[in-house]
Amino acid sequence: MFHLDIDQNLKLILVQPWFAPVYFEIVSTQRDYLSQWLPWVRHANSEQFFLDFIEKCQHDYQAGQSLVCGILYQEQLIGNLSFNAIRPQLKRVEIGYWLSQDYQGMGIMTKSVQALIHYAFDQLHIEKAQISVAVDNQPSRQICERLGMTLEGIISHNENVNGRILDHAIYALHHPSAQHRFHHD
Repeated sequence: MFHLDIDQNLKLILVQPWFAPVYFEIVSTQRDYLSQWLPWVRHANSEQFFLDFIEKCQHDYQAGQSLVCGILYQEQLIGNLSFNAIRPQLKRVEIGYWLSQDYQGMGIMTKSVQALIHYAFDQLHIEKAQISVAVDNQPSRQICERLGMTLEGIISHNENVNGRILDHAIYALHHPSAQHRFHHD
């Protein structure tokens, strides 16, 4: 089972069935907050929703298509961080995340995303980590900027979240050894 210790208080582990009631509790108590940016929240009305999600994630992990992790802080499950897509043929991963509102502003997500990007570069031999974030989601954009990611562009009308059409900012971080490809004489 995948796990990544980030520091003594923080680790990532592959999603497990025991996460379902915890995820359901977080979403149930923070539905208004989370549904601003996440289209699936309005459908997350039972533990079974999360059990089905976890089963699909485990299947996709076994197939090498994604890696979906719970974020544990001081042994408490507080959010989710994933390679929503692993694209070896493009040497790219696409990252997504959400965090309980109670744990925001502590640097948890920045450290977690940084650790997962390093894992992609070092273990999966990926050259590009990409994050697509709603233009108006300033906290998520700040994570990308703190990590030194480059804003590659804005895609208009990229996602419908509960009837709101959102534009997305596309951020990327390239593995240092891949940088030579982008320099022209």
